[in-house]
Amino acid sequence: MQLSTLSNGLRVVSRAMPGIETVAVGLFADVGSRHEDARINGIAHLFEHMVFKGAGRRNAGEISEAIEEVGGDLNACTERDATSFTASLMAEHLPLGIEIIADLVLRPQLTPRDLDREKQVVLQELGEARDTPNDIIFDDLWSAAYAGQPLGRAILGDEESIEAIALDDLHRWRNDHYRGGGMILAAAGKVDHDVLVALAESHFADLPDGDRPTFDPATFTAGSRVSRAPSDQAHLTLAYPAPAATADDYFAARLFADIVGGGMSSRLFQEVREDRGLAYSIYSVVHPFSDTGLFYTYAATAKKASAEAAQIIDSVIAEAAGDATQRELDRVRTQAKAGLLMSLETPWGQASYAARQLAVYGRLIEPDEVLERLAAVKLDDIRSAGSRMIAGGAARATIGVPSVRAA
Repeated sequence: MQLSTLSNGLRVVSRAMPGIETVAVGLFADVGSRHEDARINGIAHLFEHMVFKGAGRRNAGEISEAIEEVGGDLNACTERDATSFTASLMAEHLPLGIEIIADLVLRPQLTPRDLDREKQVVLQELGEARDTPNDIIFDDLWSAAYAGQPLGRAILGDEESIEAIALDDLHRWRNDHYRGGGMILAAAGKVDHDVLVALAESHFADLPDGDRPTFDPATFTAGSRVSRAPSDQAHLTLAYPAPAATADDYFAARLFADIVGGGMSSRLFQEVREDRGLAYSIYSVVHPFSDTGLFYTYAATAKKASAEAAQIIDSVIAEAAGDATQRELDRVRTQAKAGLLMSLETPWGQASYAARQLAVYGRLIEPDEVLERLAAVKLDDIRSAGSRMIAGGAARATIGVPSVRAA
């Protein structure tokens, strides 16, 4: 990996991949829904939508045509702590990809008509999410885990906050949060680093300097959210506080979550699905941020089996913290190693990996260093990390779980 920093603070990173004829390029901004005020919850996601309505000299149709005429693909994504604008192209069309991405961020047209129309699109997206229990339940879980805090708010916002967003809010959002010090331009595949830097200097010269956006650290709150929304199944989630991405015990916590529910050989899958047939979907993961993390499980069960499934999930997690085995650790460590290496075999995997290392650690970390950290985790580390995570209260969210009636 090669890294350069422009005078406005924009970091430019690349990874050349011999034998590849394509390139993936993305602009990654350290800003997401956790940086929003409650009044305009959803603005990070709405801004991501709005820039595609017209940017630079192109309208929405011309943006799509320009990228697809050269066989490319253009996309964007909003998360709780980041927003990205990405393109995959044949290598000779890298200048076009960077030009369009720069237009999206620096020169969005943002017209009143487009705002009114796109609000309706986002409201339809919100409605679709609410009709999909295994999507909306995670908003409920985050709300229970970080009650009253930006990290606990939905990425999409709600009807009231979306309607409240004005054009001035969108301009202010871009001006305040899209600054060089909080952004990374990453490319991988058939790419020359010096050429990438020259393109960045040309197209992002108007990007203002400034530090990455700040936010208040999040505090885990043990709580519950119960929804009686119509659902064919019961959807169960359970969460505990987990280490931040930079914490010494992050990798131990991640591997513990994999032992509990990270694949078909995990304890939850074997106990809940294979042995008892109580669920089709069941898993657990650790979701890290720079200041905190969340260890959570998800299961979809028959309503009549929901109480039994919930009890088993609690038991499996508690037991794993006390008796995780060396064989389990060796298995999930190998899975983690294979997953990392497989993801790095594509240009997009390499570009996103480099951007994440810079965003989280402030430096480039070669995959070998990650593998060394995984290899250093011992069985006692796994058990200790699990015990610490579940030592306090839990956050829960359910949809479709039958209410308990007194006899």
